[in-house]
Amino acid sequence: MSTYTQVYYHIVFSTKKRAPVLVQSCRESLFRYAWGIIQKRNSRLYRINGTSDHVHILTSLHPSVSLADLVKEVKGGLSHWIKSNKLCPGFPNWQDGYGAFTHSGSDKDRLIEYIKGQEEHHTRVSFDDELRALLVEAGVEFDEKPLIPSGS
Repeated sequence: MSTYTQVYYHIVFSTKKRAPVLVQSCRESLFRYAWGIIQKRNSRLYRINGTSDHVHILTSLHPSVSLADLVKEVKGGLSHWIKSNKLCPGFPNWQDGYGAFTHSGSDKDRLIEYIKGQEEHHTRVSFDDELRALLVEAGVEFDEKPLIPSGS
């Protein structure tokens, strides 16, 4: 029998110390580059977007690809690409860690719209409050202290 999977991952990660360096003018090419990394791993990108200090990705992974490996490759590849192409001036790196939440197929369209609307969403909600809400919604136990961007 073949392997069949359909798991949607909503992945979120931020710049180190939440540095607001992902300016609008560099985001489109940044997101295209991330899409290429995801495609190279035979995985599917449904939506990517973000703001000046963090990125959201909705993807499904090929069964041979682990979530941790994909996130490591995306973050590492983007860091190298940003620095070697001198994009996003002042980019320090990505904050350690990430959030990843699984969702059902019935959530896909809602998540795509949510990720599309990041700029508008963050006129009302801070990234820390957003991450906290995502963790609570997913039932993930967490320590408030690591959410504070002080040195990661």
